Amino acid sequence: MTVRIGVIGTGAIGRDHARRIQTVLAGGEIVALSDVNRASAEAVRADIAPKAEVFATGEELIASASVDAVLVTSWGTTHEQYVLAAIAAGKPCFCEKPLATTAEGARRIVDAEVKAGRRLVQVGFMRRYDAGYVALKEAVKTHTGAPIMVHAAHRNPTVPEAYITPMAIHDTLIHEIDVFRWLLDDDYVSARVIFPRKAARSHGRLRDPQIVVLETAKGVVIDVEIFVNCHYGYDIQCEVVGEDGIARLPEPMAIQMRLGAKLQNAILTDWKDRFVASYDVELQDFLKAAAQGTASGPTSWDGYMAAVTSDACVAAQDKAGEAVAIPHPARPALYA
Repeated sequence: MTVRIGVIGTGAIGRDHARRIQTVLAGGEIVALSDVNRASAEAVRADIAPKAEVFATGEELIASASVDAVLVTSWGTTHEQYVLAAIAAGKPCFCEKPLATTAEGARRIVDAEVKAGRRLVQVGFMRRYDAGYVALKEAVKTHTGAPIMVHAAHRNPTVPEAYITPMAIHDTLIHEIDVFRWLLDDDYVSARVIFPRKAARSHGRLRDPQIVVLETAKGVVIDVEIFVNCHYGYDIQCEVVGEDGIARLPEPMAIQMRLGAKLQNAILTDWKDRFVASYDVELQDFLKAAAQGTASGPTSWDGYMAAVTSDACVAAQDKAGEAVAIPHPARPALYA
């Protein structure tokens, strides 16, 4: 079965996902496009999916009988309305993060999906599909013993001037928030944020770097360095300390060179290059599930818990290292 896909939001990530489905992956076809900037949708049709219909609104696209499943890759503030519309229409929906811009909005999506009685939403937390993280999870499960601590870092070479302190949580740490819940099969109970000396490339509205300390229900302590103006490259690090051993996230494959009296490896500078393969795997997973009228992968509940945790971390930014409790509501049976 070929799943007929409609894409809402044809900016950089929407365009790239449309390209994947149309030219790289099996089982899907782009049949509909919509964007608040119609010219953007028209350009994707011309370049990638010439048979696709361009709709004036996302709601019209979702309602179309020609669309089997939906990709929501629009501005984050619009995600909730489109995901809720897809659930109401009974159509599988892949939603890029965030699921919603507030925890309350994400909970409304959870409640709507529970009422529908089946999984319809996959959230775009692509790190769960990264080969390195998959291998790390297996190592933690089978070799290193019960996890005790996690040391991690999320470093960007630079960010735009509009990037401000809370975005280090909502736009950057959000991926660690999700992948560590999955990696450890655990939930968070508290968050603290510590600010070291401010780096020279920061500005008045951005404290950079910062360290987030998360504690889990099983007692694991996680420290994550967020450094979004590190200058030298895009660098994702993760080390899990277990009772019997330590496991580290593997570095991206790179050629080691002896050159100019130096032993060196290249370091990536763009997140899209670091996780390009995982995007292919996650969307193939979505197409496989959508062909059965359902969804797989990260759930609406995962999106909701990420939002709850993010809110606590942002609150902790103003608490001078004081711990902020993270609620741990009961998980609906649909997501067991």
